[in-house]
Amino acid sequence: MSTTTDSKVRIQLEDFSVTDEIEAMKKVSRNIGGITTFLGTGREMSKGENITKLNFEHYPKMAEKKLEEIRVQSIKDFGIIDMSIIHRIGPIDIGENIVLIVAVGEHRAETFKACEWAIAELKRTTPIWKRETTSTGEVWVQDTP
Repeated sequence: MSTTTDSKVRIQLEDFSVTDEIEAMKKVSRNIGGITTFLGTGREMSKGENITKLNFEHYPKMAEKKLEEIRVQSIKDFGIIDMSIIHRIGPIDIGENIVLIVAVGEHRAETFKACEWAIAELKRTTPIWKRETTSTGEVWVQDTP
């Protein structure tokens, strides 16, 4: 598990600075004309239930590998300059950052497409699991909208 901002793919316990991550990606190329971000945060309601606590677990090494595959595929398929993906694990409070994807490219269109595809693919294929604690107990979240 890496906590340095040098890595383009990280899974970490610690929070991250969206501003710092965007600034780091801006240094990748002087040809960047568009930056698209996706920031996922902890919400307090899910399926009509009040969430009191979130916890994320992952399959070490495999999750990092999958995120790197998503990053590389995004660059290849959408023609972006680069992408970074950060996902937190462990306990997350309501309102805290969970996941950040930053796509940078020459133009906005490809960065929007790459970012949207990357978060959908992350949720579909990456072995990171969310457990929500509600007033009725703990639930492992299966479906991801």
